[in-house]
Formats: sequence, C-alpha cells, structure tokens
Amino acid sequence: MISGLIFKKTKGAKKCDNYNSSFFKLSNKSAPNFRASTSILGGFTLIEVMLVVSLLVIIGGISAPFYQAFQVKNDLDVASGIISQTLRRAQVLSQSVDGDSSWGVHIASGSATLFRGATYASRDVSFDEIFEISTNIVPTGFQEIVYSKFYGYPQITGTLTLTSSNNETRALSINSRGLIE
Repeated sequence: MISGLIFKKTKGAKKCDNYNSSFFKLSNKSAPNFRASTSILGGFTLIEVMLVVSLLVIIGGISAPFYQAFQVKNDLDVASGIISQTLRRAQVLSQSVDGDSSWGVHIASGSATLFRGATYASRDVSFDEIFEISTNIVPTGFQEIVYSKFYGYPQITGTLTLTSSNNETRALSINSRGLIE
C-alpha cells in the first residue's frame, strides 16, 4: 500500500491494473522533500549567542552597583533594627527585675550583646545573648548601656550612630526614660 502519494493519469495512456505501467505517473507534489527538510536545522547562530551573552553582561554590569548599594542600605536597616530591639529587650528585662538584676547592651563592631549585670565586664556570661551585625556597619557613640532595675531607666543617655561602608548613617537616640528615637 502506498500512502501519501498522488498518482496522475497521463494523457493517451490505456487503462492498466499494473501500478508500474505508464497508466499512472508518480507526482512529486505531495511527496516529502527530504533534502529541503534536513538542511533547515532549528538552532542559534554564533552571532545570536554572542549578542545574548553581551546583553546579559551589560545588564549585569549596570545592575551590580545598584544591588551593592541596596545591600549596604539593607545591612544598615537590619543593624538599626537589631540594636533597637536589643535595647528594648534589656529595658523590659530590667523592668521585670528578671533574675533580680539589671540588664544592659554592649555594642561592638560586628555584634550587639544583651547581658545580665551592672556592667559588661562583671556580667554573668551564661545569660549573654549575642546578635550579629554586619561588619560593614561601624557603631560610634556609647558602647554600653545598662538599665536600672524596676524602672528601666538608662544609666546614660545619648546617641548611637551607625555608619555604613558608603557613609550612610542612622542615629539611635536614647532619652532619660529609655525611649529610642
């Protein structure tokens, strides 16, 4: 059985039952052209690939500084949030007289430590809670603040300034009541 082929009747030919006779002639109109279909391959040329790669490099080069600035700003926001929450936690623990002791926060480059005791040097190390801060953030101002038992008033007031590597700053001010502004 021959499928997909069209046979044409030629002029002047006599009727014959044999397919090999001149009665039917094979037409190439619907026969697949294998030579044409194999020469057209689906793919990309070297120029197209080079254009795409160069566009990706250009987009990456433009977006890298924006990402870095965003990352530094995010580190500054996170550090500000961590220090604010640690200061509030120390105040609440002092107000609740947890462990019949005052609580405080020691701030250094790379960390903020919540401690139990009158000073960081004489603290009870087993109660330390250390919170990591990005090393790109440099704190200036007070390094240690301790809250009084029961009232939760800070022993010192002032401003803690956080400075990022691209010189953006955040100021955390603590008033005499212990509120962070």
